[in-house]
Amino acid sequence: MHRKFLYILSTFLISSCGVAKKKTTYGTTNTKKITVGGSPSSTNTTAPAEVVIANTEGPRYVLNRAEDIIDSALEFSGTRYKLGGTTSKGMDCSGLLFVAFSNHDIHLPRTSYSMAEEGKEIRLKEVTKGDLVFFKTSRKAKKINHVGLVVAIDDGEIKFIHSTTSRGVIVSSLKEGYWNSAFIKATRIL
Repeated sequence: MHRKFLYILSTFLISSCGVAKKKTTYGTTNTKKITVGGSPSSTNTTAPAEVVIANTEGPRYVLNRAEDIIDSALEFSGTRYKLGGTTSKGMDCSGLLFVAFSNHDIHLPRTSYSMAEEGKEIRLKEVTKGDLVFFKTSRKAKKINHVGLVVAIDDGEIKFIHSTTSRGVIVSSLKEGYWNSAFIKATRIL
């Protein structure tokens, strides 16, 4: 009887202390957080509570979705280049974006040339996080053969993540001479 009581008591204490495993969810539904504070006369010293509200429309949703895709791509930073690769053991430029977007239920074609046919073409000054930038990296190339994902825009400098044959998955700048001269177009998928 004493053991049963201790078991029930310990189960109650463990569950009431918040030792529950955090559940991670992935999907297309995004949320925004609103911090709710107490009144000025409140003597409660605990942190403000967060109320989570579903928000699946509008520019804020697109920005958050772009951030999630960018985070997925950045997880592969430093991964070596492998033609046709789509894993952390090696990947090419289109494989990187194929995986990053697929992780968030957006299915892109597998090659950079085919990806360039998707979405809406935009002017360079309209580029935002989550947009794709396309390149021809060889004088012999008759079509687009390289793609990157815009991860940041700092004072007009467009930074994008991609996989290069020499350095693997890295973040580069469109201001770099090589990438600036090889640039062809930008498109918006989100």
